[in-house]
Amino acid sequence: MPTQYDLVVIGSGPAGEKGAAQAAYFGKKVALVEKAAALGGAAANTGTLPSKTLRETALYLSGFRQRGLHGVTLSMADQVTARDFLFHQQNVTGSERARIQANLERHKVDQYHGFASFTGPHTVSVTPDSGPAVTLTADFFLIATGSRPHRPGNFPFQDPRVYDSDTILGIGDIPGTMLIAGGGVIGCEYACLFQALGVQVTLVEGRDRLLQFLDGEISQALAASMSKMGIRLLLNETIESVEAGAQLNVKLKSGKTAGVDSLLAAAGRSGNTGGMNLEVIGVTPSSRGQLEVNAHYQTAIPHVYAVGDVIGFPALASTSMEQARVAMVHAFDLKYKTAVAPILPYGIYTIPECSVAGETEESLQKQNIPYVAGRARYEHNPRGQIIGDHDGFLKLLFREEDMRLLGVSVIGEQATELVHIGLTALLQGATAELFIQTCFNYPTLSELYKYATYDALGERAKRR
Repeated sequence: MPTQYDLVVIGSGPAGEKGAAQAAYFGKKVALVEKAAALGGAAANTGTLPSKTLRETALYLSGFRQRGLHGVTLSMADQVTARDFLFHQQNVTGSERARIQANLERHKVDQYHGFASFTGPHTVSVTPDSGPAVTLTADFFLIATGSRPHRPGNFPFQDPRVYDSDTILGIGDIPGTMLIAGGGVIGCEYACLFQALGVQVTLVEGRDRLLQFLDGEISQALAASMSKMGIRLLLNETIESVEAGAQLNVKLKSGKTAGVDSLLAAAGRSGNTGGMNLEVIGVTPSSRGQLEVNAHYQTAIPHVYAVGDVIGFPALASTSMEQARVAMVHAFDLKYKTAVAPILPYGIYTIPECSVAGETEESLQKQNIPYVAGRARYEHNPRGQIIGDHDGFLKLLFREEDMRLLGVSVIGEQATELVHIGLTALLQGATAELFIQTCFNYPTLSELYKYATYDALGERAKRR
């Protein structure tokens, strides 16, 4: 006899957890299905939190944050084992899994472990690793199955020295050299992380610059910082073949070759929709396994919603949570949150961090919007001097006509935190006057907003 629910959520990552909790909070009977042994999806187990935790570990062990202390060397990178490196990450992952479990229990969400596949418009069959399958029936479904690393066919993944962003968390030894294929967010983050640990990293990217969604000036500054760290950047380059020998021998399209101890594929991600029997309900994934949705996150079948990585860009934990909440409000007509915020922050946990919200110079130029840019550098900020960050800067873009803030970009320590001041101002339609009138704590990096605004006002005055 099928078990009846108001909602069945498939996947327990950030989108699945928050979608289930949102519906349950408003009194709906909710079931959540997870095929993995542990809750949390990629965010808790292989992606967001693990990679950011490893970054903090690398910064600590390398002594990178103590770079401003003259005559003091605190690096322990040459003494680090893989076990040392992964220890803190494993603790954080365990804590996050426990938090998710407690949240689902608090909201009285029923949990089923197994693989969910559709058997009809309102039914799924949940097949556990052992034991009989269970049939669940629901009025609505939320597909939040996330994504997995894309594996290029010309990489020998059967070789234990070849990793993707999931398997890198099981690395046995810290290698001497590593080639990273892909200069997107994951590739750049891991390149910085391993270089900080003393690994000689080569990063191969097929385009002419890193992270093209960033403001061009920020992208260039990041590339310069990565090169300064010792990362070898090969842009406009692709990998033709990888042969396993005493080393991994990588042949590039340009004819260049490289012999490395390890290889990390960071070539994008594919949606986890295989085997779900979606054709039974008339939903067809793309070639990368992603689902198309409308503004309310409905698939081609109105009572089946999809959110998070499985629907593609921006594929961020932060946006995935919001998408799920909005989807459930729409499904059950809850009169609550009806849309995801119109402006989203993007955080890149490289070394240094980068973050952006709103427009970039390139996007404003494309729209032919007259603007002025203002910059404030960490090296001229007392807090920046204290922490020893001499290369970071904040960049603000204002509409020239009325000095309304249009975009904010940051590179440097705490960039992913600092960007939220500008994000809030963007959402409120604030002008330069907000930052001029605000009194910031001293010394703080936040004060950069005032001086970047002064810089923009000075630039505007020169044009008049």
